[in-house]
Amino acid sequence: MTPADRPVDNAPYQSLAHAGLTVEGWSRAAVQSYWRVPELKVGFDLGGQPWDFMGTPTWFVSHTHLDHVAALPVYVARRRMMKMEPPTVYVPAESVDDVRKLMTVMHRLDRGRQLAEVKGLAAGDEVELGREHVVTVFNTVHTIPSRGFVVWERRNKLKEEYVGLPGEKIKELRLSGVAVTREVRLPLVAYTGDTAPAGLDAEPACFDAKVLITEMSFIRASHRRDKIHKYGHMHLDDFVERAGRFKNELIVAAHFSTRYHPNEVRKLLDTKLPPELKARMRLWV
Repeated sequence: MTPADRPVDNAPYQSLAHAGLTVEGWSRAAVQSYWRVPELKVGFDLGGQPWDFMGTPTWFVSHTHLDHVAALPVYVARRRMMKMEPPTVYVPAESVDDVRKLMTVMHRLDRGRQLAEVKGLAAGDEVELGREHVVTVFNTVHTIPSRGFVVWERRNKLKEEYVGLPGEKIKELRLSGVAVTREVRLPLVAYTGDTAPAGLDAEPACFDAKVLITEMSFIRASHRRDKIHKYGHMHLDDFVERAGRFKNELIVAAHFSTRYHPNEVRKLLDTKLPPELKARMRLWV
């Protein structure tokens, strides 16, 4: 959908389709970050809230810096106004009480009920999206408690010991109560939010997911990586060093510092990224 086609164009976003999934969103450091994958009916972060995203019912907030959570009350209020079901919003477990207090305050200020189910998540938690998809949670490395998320596709595969058996025999075993299949998970989408490289490295699925949405806040050689990492962000050189590890079909790099003009980002990454990584990376600038 182009801006001209949108009924209300209140917040910018780009859209990219890949292998049956659509990545939509926008992210700029200290400004706003918001993403969604419509086919999975999930969104990540609520630093802004395009009107078109209102129909997405489930959101995962990586951390509570304002450029990632400020639009939460707006999103909840809009769904109530449009008579939609209350959404489910997941936030870091350490932040859940304060997020609920924020919504209580907005209720008082706006005189409109903040109807949403807000839940806290810790590393290792899993969220069922349905029979076919599940979200797993991992810790990222930032200046406040932060989480990353992986959406997995779940498939049932026949156990090795039953491969080759006639169909009737497998059916007979199943009807007798024998578990003849095992669950196989395929990582579809990984989302890091803001993180130092240690957060990326800690979750192998970030390198294996079909689509990785991540941050690359800094790109200039003059910007010290030790300081960047201390404040929970990544540098272009962190990606160059890990080029051989990325098995993703698509890598969406975003959250660039406002110090950079988009042309500088494109030019520098075109120069420094290895060809095999550059071919799979899309810059959200």
